[in-house]
Amino acid sequence: MAKKIKRLLVANRGEIAVRICDTARKMGIESYLIKTAKEPNAYYLRSGDKIIDFSEDQDELPEFLDIDKIIKAAQEHEIDAIHPGYGFLAENPYFAQRCFDAGIVFVGPSPDAIYKMGNKTIAKQLAKKKGVPLLEGSQGNVGSYKEALRIVEKIGYPVILKAATGGGGRGMRIVHSEKEMERNFYMAIAEAEKAFNDPAVFIEKYVSKPRYIEFQILGDQHGNIIHLGERECSIQRKHQKLIEEAPSVALDDKLREIMAEQAIKIAGSVNYYSAGTVEFLLDDTGDFYFMEMNTRIQVEHPVTELVTGIDLVEWQLRIAAGEKLTMKQSDISLNGWAIECRINAEDPQNHFAPSLGTIKKISFPKGKNIRLDTGVEENSIVTPYYDSMLAKLITTGGNRDEALGNMLQALNNTKIMGIKTIIPFHKALLHHKKFRKGEFNTSFIQEDMKELNHQEPLEKLFAAFLATIDHQQDIMREKTMVVDYDKGKQLSPWIINKRMK
Repeated sequence: MAKKIKRLLVANRGEIAVRICDTARKMGIESYLIKTAKEPNAYYLRSGDKIIDFSEDQDELPEFLDIDKIIKAAQEHEIDAIHPGYGFLAENPYFAQRCFDAGIVFVGPSPDAIYKMGNKTIAKQLAKKKGVPLLEGSQGNVGSYKEALRIVEKIGYPVILKAATGGGGRGMRIVHSEKEMERNFYMAIAEAEKAFNDPAVFIEKYVSKPRYIEFQILGDQHGNIIHLGERECSIQRKHQKLIEEAPSVALDDKLREIMAEQAIKIAGSVNYYSAGTVEFLLDDTGDFYFMEMNTRIQVEHPVTELVTGIDLVEWQLRIAAGEKLTMKQSDISLNGWAIECRINAEDPQNHFAPSLGTIKKISFPKGKNIRLDTGVEENSIVTPYYDSMLAKLITTGGNRDEALGNMLQALNNTKIMGIKTIIPFHKALLHHKKFRKGEFNTSFIQEDMKELNHQEPLEKLFAAFLATIDHQQDIMREKTMVVDYDKGKQLSPWIINKRMK
């Protein structure tokens, strides 16, 4: 029987907190947000109905990771459900279990599903039982360096060492030869221990230039599971996604159906419900391999929403309340194309170093083909405490070319002053001929961006103009435009970032 959710605590911050509150409001659910000392005046705090104030607390444990405090606050405010968003406690099985034990609805899958899919070794064992394609590698966690050598002797180099728990590229090491093996083996263990409090690692055969394809899954608590198509997530830097698309140019209808069937098998192996994502590597021959399942809403979920017309957060809430899916697989269709650029406060000219400070001015374009998910505004302070993502800019089109054209126009019309962002990098990438043709893989940024020779319009004119009136730079920023550049160096297409007032 469905349980009505009347009050929802969003145990997260930034753009995803705003996103969840928007859907909760449409559904008539009262939303609660957590205020912290690190950003007491944050933009996201105005998106909810009520605030739970943690800003006076001086505990060492970060606010969004303090399970006891969050559960206690939910009980004190008679909150029905908690939505963890992504990151923080979103994939913590202990937190999910604590919610259930306290009689609070956890907006996500069961603790059992989170645990099994969160441990990559267990997840791969389940995939093997279901006959889902896997890369060669260890049958479980690797217990010693000698065992690692025996495994690699069978499957050959290159291999990749991975932390059994966690993600985000931590505890991950690529090894090309035996002389690299010992050092990387112990470094992977140390990184896994530090990042996830679990030193366990496993070994896989390394695919050097695959595409990264993920399938959006939606399941209810009555045994129904469907997929909502794929997302292309191959544009990555150090295993962090920067641009995502739906659908993927690499898949035709036949391959999409085959991969989706395997994704549903994985989800079914743990009786999965809520929104989830099954991730695969796809090589240049069309073979694919299961990598992992993320048991939460994804950062890139908007592209799926835009091509399917389905509100994933709404269905997370409805499923958590016990409702059955009203859609069958035959009801799902992919219409048009969507592309998402993550707008991070990072400096691409300085190895993507974080850019901290106050956002002096910010303006995003609007239009029928544009969606913006953001957690900042003018005078927002970018701190070192949280992720560097400021916003997600998403555009649509009838096909990929239209979506890309709309994205370039949207990026050109985006204005951010006071900090550096990766917008110039996105513009340079979207102009790359190989990217526009869909000819890319996970090594694209590392290998192909070096060859980029794109120039912004009037680049030389800007350079000459600034060289002659450098002393008026502050005035020009306010009255006409902003150009970021390194003094004494030739301007590059990544540095030029015209911002018309």
